[in-house]
Amino acid sequence: MAKKVIVKIGELTKQHKISLRELSRLSDVRHAALSELSNGKRESISFSHIERIAETLNISDIREIIELVEEGEENTR
Repeated sequence: MAKKVIVKIGELTKQHKISLRELSRLSDVRHAALSELSNGKRESISFSHIERIAETLNISDIREIIELVEEGEENTR
């Protein structure tokens, strides 16, 4: 079965009690990009975005931001 990378923006904003707009402002990542990632409508994320999100939310483990799952499994999370 194929693998898919999931960006866990929705989980992160809930865990850190921060809105997408606030995350956008603090991380300097466009709100539209974060929204598309959160809704699963964006297929890619740049390393610089991952780095900025990690720095903003004080994350040291990339697995808190992205996850590799089996295709089709992403809707069960």
